[in-house]
Amino acid sequence: MALMVQAIRGMNDLLPEDTSVWQQVEKVLRQTMSSYGYSEVRMPIVEKTNLFCRAIGEVTDVVEKEMYSFEDRSGDHLSLRPEGTAGCVRAVLEHNLAYNQEQRLWYMGPMFRHERPQKGRYRQFHQMGVEVFGLNGPDIDAELIALTYSIWKKFGIENELELQLNSLGSAQERAAYREDLVKFLEAHFDDLDEDSKRRTHTNPLRVLDTKDEKVIEILKDAPKLSNYFGEETKNHFDRLQKFLDKLGIKYVLNDRLVRGLDYYNLTVFEWVTTALGAQGTVCGGGRYDALVEQLGGSPTKAVGFGLGMERLILLLTTLGKIAPKPNVDVYVVGAGDEVELHMLEVSNFLRTELPQARIMTHCGGGNFKKQFKKADKVQAKVAVIIGEAEIANKSVTIKDMNNQDAQQQEVAIADAPKAILEILNK
Repeated sequence: MALMVQAIRGMNDLLPEDTSVWQQVEKVLRQTMSSYGYSEVRMPIVEKTNLFCRAIGEVTDVVEKEMYSFEDRSGDHLSLRPEGTAGCVRAVLEHNLAYNQEQRLWYMGPMFRHERPQKGRYRQFHQMGVEVFGLNGPDIDAELIALTYSIWKKFGIENELELQLNSLGSAQERAAYREDLVKFLEAHFDDLDEDSKRRTHTNPLRVLDTKDEKVIEILKDAPKLSNYFGEETKNHFDRLQKFLDKLGIKYVLNDRLVRGLDYYNLTVFEWVTTALGAQGTVCGGGRYDALVEQLGGSPTKAVGFGLGMERLILLLTTLGKIAPKPNVDVYVVGAGDEVELHMLEVSNFLRTELPQARIMTHCGGGNFKKQFKKADKVQAKVAVIIGEAEIANKSVTIKDMNNQDAQQQEVAIADAPKAILEILNK
């Protein structure tokens, strides 16, 4: 017996019950982006490997260990995208979208990383990302945070997420800090965990993000990045906090919140929750004013965030804030000679008159009892019944499936949309 082919570990099917939830979440995200005036951009899933090496860095875990990379038949080195920012910047540069103009863009789709699969973290995962180009003030930073906060409010989870906020300063400030941080880490080198030892000379700021309790205790005496800030950085961060205060968005200052890549600067933020255990970060973002130039463009101010779709949906379902929706509003049943043709004709008429309604036509025959069982199974709200009498009268019978005490009503086919709508709108 042949072995059954299965999905790749860490890459999951989304079944109809799942996609119902995903569609609800995607609808809110799309509506929110539209309400803020942002435009959707769609980039390829596959990019040249060099794009991510230049953007993310060749000595990062993502490039060294996690990317799905391959050589195609033409000898080109390609990779499945591990994140969306680099591809978005590439698209902006390639199509000259940021030259003397601002852009507020968003995208949604799958990303790929070869990590150990665990709850809330998969090898194929999905993100909604937002990238803004050409604006340098803390007002746009605040708008992005306010945008994410409005999403939480629409789902009723604003009290389940904490906004953590920090500033990474300028490249020059961070370079001076990095030098002193490395000296501090070297003085405590023997007490560091293996990850922190490895990062001390390759990516020392990432040590601040450690989860090792012993290292966290050591870092309490480490130099603080904020002590290296000049007036411009301080002013940017102070104004950002004033904007958030004015908007009523609560936040916690976290001087251990960092990004490991040199192109990040100034604002960095994360929305975290305690409801998902170790996988607590649902959304993270920040300013990356050096990346466009790093990828070959003119110096361009930029800021953005990435929202983990699996994390958000896991949080919503854990908290009972979302559930699958029935896929059918109206179920058309019938019995009698040549009734199937009339069922299809009535269904098509109803779809034309009620374009927002989800209408399913029973197929496969069977008595009314069997057909109503299927209507119940798909959780239809309304049954449209067609028998020989209805065919003769050019009518249909309407049944409210959620109210067993309601009287069935026979109406002319032309009047059926109005009768159905009254039930659906109850």
